[in-house]
Amino acid sequence: MLRVGLTGGIAAGKSLAARTLRDLGALVIDADALAREVVEPGTEGLAAVVEAFGPGILDGEGRLDRPALAAVVFRDEARRETLNGIVHPRVRARAAELEREAEPETIVVHDMPLLVETGQHRSFDFVLVIDAPEEERIRRMAADRGMSEEAARARIAAQASAQERAAVADVVLVNEGTAHELVEAVRQLWETRLLPLNDELLRAAR
Repeated sequence: MLRVGLTGGIAAGKSLAARTLRDLGALVIDADALAREVVEPGTEGLAAVVEAFGPGILDGEGRLDRPALAAVVFRDEARRETLNGIVHPRVRARAAELEREAEPETIVVHDMPLLVETGQHRSFDFVLVIDAPEEERIRRMAADRGMSEEAARARIAAQASAQERAAVADVVLVNEGTAHELVEAVRQLWETRLLPLNDELLRAAR
């Protein structure tokens, strides 16, 4: 089993790369989706968040009110760390559970926006970074998400830098062309690097 860590800055094209890898046959484990799953109503995760932050972070249906919680933790690093201490271990445990259910020959891709920031890149066989020029990312955030330039730059500044991601990457794919070009680059990487590396790991395990 080849374990791939996939990351990239906001609006770089990581989601398109993840979808392409899934289409090619990878098991993609989405850390953001798991972060939502582990705080669904009735979970221990949501109970722990309510205990830490109070019932005011719930909406009228008893679900997590994400804007209300964001307002609490956005400017308070200590409270943000408290939240991360609740959510991240549960996400890692759920991701490990999903990985254990996969067949040995599966290429497992962990789609993790905070791969570098959390130091988890060290636990993967292969790290793939999707990058794009900063000005292009800002343009995409304005066009696709309606964000102001100031808000876009703040989001970029809050993440690891392109240099920090590149320093831990096995491959960096720069998404500065069309979506089709990125898809083709991911397909080529699959054929020339990921499949052969997975075959090598399978032979070594026999």
